[in-house]
Amino acid sequence: MGKIYTALGLMSGTSMDGIDASIISSDGDKKYSIITDKYYKYEEKFREELVRIRSKVLTNDDLVSYETEIAKIERELTLLHAYAANDLIKKNDLNIDFIGFHGHTLFHDSRKKISKQIGDGKLLSQLCKKDVIFDFRKNDIDNGGEGAPLTPIFHNAIVNKNLNNELNKFDTINILNIGGIANITKTAKWEKFYESSDKLQASDIGPGNCMIDSWIRNNSNSMFDNKGKLASYGKTNSLILNQALENLYILPPYNKSLDINDFDVSFVRGLNLENGASTLSDLTAEIISDAIIYFSNSLSSLCIVCGGGRKNVYLMETINRKLSKYNNLKFFPVEKFGIDGDYIESQAFAYLAIRSYLNLPLSFPKTTRCILPCTGGTLVSNY
Repeated sequence: MGKIYTALGLMSGTSMDGIDASIISSDGDKKYSIITDKYYKYEEKFREELVRIRSKVLTNDDLVSYETEIAKIERELTLLHAYAANDLIKKNDLNIDFIGFHGHTLFHDSRKKISKQIGDGKLLSQLCKKDVIFDFRKNDIDNGGEGAPLTPIFHNAIVNKNLNNELNKFDTINILNIGGIANITKTAKWEKFYESSDKLQASDIGPGNCMIDSWIRNNSNSMFDNKGKLASYGKTNSLILNQALENLYILPPYNKSLDINDFDVSFVRGLNLENGASTLSDLTAEIISDAIIYFSNSLSSLCIVCGGGRKNVYLMETINRKLSKYNNLKFFPVEKFGIDGDYIESQAFAYLAIRSYLNLPLSFPKTTRCILPCTGGTLVSNY
């Protein structure tokens, strides 16, 4: 049996509302257990500044143009992560082997092979007096990969640990993550994965929450459409929806990583708040539904959903309705299987930190399109 390590994972996602922090123990392979999770909300002033900077950085050149502003918010973000890490470690009185520090994605362009996460790993190590593993995406990109998604190997661990009965009932089990961008992982039994890592497949599939959130933030005082209530009050504009599907449609094969800046909502600008929310939600549901159907390969398939989008009742009901004619497809939120869907990504980066330390691969040709399975992350001990 491999040594069990304890790691803390930190994730600041595209919602830009706070930090998810998780402590897990794992051998970096089949075995893992969740010790604790906690959410640390950003203060409104910082959140607004993060949203502002994120919206300004639209090209690689902007990373240089706004270098001073980026450095300032990177330091602030790192200090907030240090507070979260130290608080969680202290409250649980644990000895942590590593901190997996994802940082916050400021810019991602798969075509130019650029992915920029802000977050100072050296400063975090100094403030927490712990080994920190960060910069998870660079090695994948250097080896021909898209840099995302990186969570599929942890998704595989989740399914193999928690869904043993379902593994024998379904031909495929997929995990759909509806964050700012939606991505899907086609999992595999461990024995099949060890035979060929190509059995584990994944890809970004299109917008998740990003278009809906952008519309709500730009046209109201809210950050998002809580439970999809605004969309449920609105009426979808079928003409605009169909035009958008023709122009924005993400066609298989799904083989490119995506960024929230790849999608804008200008095509619904003539609609009122509720109708715009409804139209964008239906667009998102259509794209996600088709990807679920594609990854099922016409086999009996279970799709379990994590990420903030699973709390959007309107979106989930719309996806369910579009899938209802496929008797071979089952679609459920991850909580149905006793798993907390709020912390999967922070748990994943704790798990990836352990794999990085053990020099195990984080990404694979069928998950990020890297040439060969490759590890990643940079280890720093600055204390």
